[in-house]
Amino acid sequence: MIIDDSTIILHTLYELLRPKYRVLAATSGEDGLLVANQIPPPDLIILDVMMPSLNGYETLIRLQNNSATQNIPVIFLTGLADTENEEHGLQLGAIDFITKPFAPSVVLARVRTHLEAKQARDWIKNKNALLEAEVTRRMTENNLTQRVSIRALAHLAELRDPETGNHILRTQSYVQRLANGLKQHPRFTETLTNQYIELLTLSAPLHDIGKVGIPDHILFKPCALTPDEWIIMKTHAQLGSEAIELAERDIDEPLMFLSIAKEIAHWHHEKWDGSGYPDGLVGNEIPVSSRLMAVADVFDALISKRIYKSEMTINEARDIIISGRGKHFDPDVVDVFLDGLNDFVAIAERYRHAT
Repeated sequence: MIIDDSTIILHTLYELLRPKYRVLAATSGEDGLLVANQIPPPDLIILDVMMPSLNGYETLIRLQNNSATQNIPVIFLTGLADTENEEHGLQLGAIDFITKPFAPSVVLARVRTHLEAKQARDWIKNKNALLEAEVTRRMTENNLTQRVSIRALAHLAELRDPETGNHILRTQSYVQRLANGLKQHPRFTETLTNQYIELLTLSAPLHDIGKVGIPDHILFKPCALTPDEWIIMKTHAQLGSEAIELAERDIDEPLMFLSIAKEIAHWHHEKWDGSGYPDGLVGNEIPVSSRLMAVADVFDALISKRIYKSEMTINEARDIIISGRGKHFDPDVVDVFLDGLNDFVAIAERYRHAT
């Protein structure tokens, strides 16, 4: 497109460029802005500097401020041959200057060069857009595959303990709620980043994967376990972390979500005072992920019916969680649980009868 208030210049450039290009013309900056907003927009603008009303510099500024036209390359056409004006135009975003009177061969060469450059930029931009779309598609596909695989493994464990119902869905949501409630807390802010919380939520369903290794006569026993049976039952924590560790060995680079899943599986039965299992960790020795799962797991177990017990009321479960503050559970995790108790009750109701 040519923008120039001189009809002689417009006619001269039009006749020069028409044999090779589709040429649009405007006799003022205002008209040029209207034409530039057409679809498709021009690939190159030759813009006169000295025009009445809206000069070339002002026109270029408006082109640059419009997202639809800001990427159109502009060549200034001017009778001002001084360096200061040229520098000013280039600073505003012009790509070149053609000085009047101009040689036709120079105009043709400049136009050809800048159109080829724009064509190359557009090609790269389109390629990049296609590559970004493909990367996004593959990442989405990988994330979906990852989530489905985790849920499949978690449901495998759930099938071995069918009375837990939607335990994995509820505990996953409990853990996410606890993490979001703690992420601004000084003790947790360094660990509980948005990425960590996302991976923690993804990993949480694998906390009881080790139950696939517990014999049926123990896992499905309708009454209290003997001391020897309880020793075997407690091995599910170790079995779960070992299974995830074996999966880690099959990949070239470690995946953070597997590391978190291994932590949760191994240590979610540890207690703040060191009386838990399997390793008797104390306080902050217990990974953050496992401390969150400890509260989530116990709360859900208390309010759920099992073959060996009836469900408790929310108030009864809350009181037990409170009594475990600083003993079984990290005190700050309990405080966030109590502050958000209504949210946890809503989660429990949401997944109580879901399939």
